[in-house]
Amino acid sequence: MYGANSSTLTPRFFILNGIPGLEVVHIWLSLPFCFMYIIAMVGNSGLIYLIIHEEALHRPMYYLLALLSFTDLSGCTTFVPNMLCNFWLSLKEIDFNACLVQMFFIHMLTAMESGVLMLMALDRYVAICYPLRYSTILTNAIITKVGLATFMRSVLIAIPFTFLIKRLPYCKGNLIHHTYCDHMSVAKVSCGNVKINAIYGLVAAVLFAGFDIFCIFMSYTMIIRAVMNLSSADARHKAFSTCTSHICAIVITYVPAFFNFFTHRFGGHSIPHHIHIFIANLYLLLPPTLNPVVYGVKTKQIREGVIKLFFREKDIVN
Repeated sequence: MYGANSSTLTPRFFILNGIPGLEVVHIWLSLPFCFMYIIAMVGNSGLIYLIIHEEALHRPMYYLLALLSFTDLSGCTTFVPNMLCNFWLSLKEIDFNACLVQMFFIHMLTAMESGVLMLMALDRYVAICYPLRYSTILTNAIITKVGLATFMRSVLIAIPFTFLIKRLPYCKGNLIHHTYCDHMSVAKVSCGNVKINAIYGLVAAVLFAGFDIFCIFMSYTMIIRAVMNLSSADARHKAFSTCTSHICAIVITYVPAFFNFFTHRFGGHSIPHHIHIFIANLYLLLPPTLNPVVYGVKTKQIREGVIKLFFREKDIVN
């Protein structure tokens, strides 16, 4: 029975079919995904290295950016190498427990990304609305505590996904029409009742992501009110410019994520399945690829840090 344990109806492995309907062009599709992954690895690793080694960047804003970069690095690494092996070498099998581990980390790290973006919004709120108290409110100890709290929250969100999948019987087969082990894609292979899975996925997204978005919205509402009260146009422009990179990161993260979430549950047959799978890959890979570029282009301190680091390395070589 397709490598399954007949007593529990649990398969020993799943087969990840990739992007259904586009199997003949998997090789070509892998090229932009591979290119994006390389940019994500280089860009985020470079940001983390820069923030660690440049003393001018040892501030809460950049510690949170380093945490975002680490989350992005980990997130795309959980599925891109496996997807490329599928596309290049036709290695489609994934062990049942390995599938659960991949699912856990994907959901945990996407929740972590949302939480870090919320913390970064609160950081901008304190920096702009309480500039004189910024260093006393957001100390290194506070940043460590809220970072750990966000991590623990993300773990607690992701754990039920694995248990909800493990309890299901799988008598329909073991073929998953996806490039990675997504919660609902795996659940749809089951012949059991997946209503609880769908409800938990919806509640987790609305409750936790909704909370993060609400905090981000309230933070920027307060920021806009504070900035509009500034008398100088230059001061208003400078205050808004410190938020530009973060706003871009929010758009890059949430727009494809919510498009993927709602089409998966409510799109029905109106959206071709291969389009949905393609978007599901982009929503995990786009933020890690673009966030370092956005912050590198939009953030003056990071640009200056890159130039300073480059010339320092050049002097060492000479």
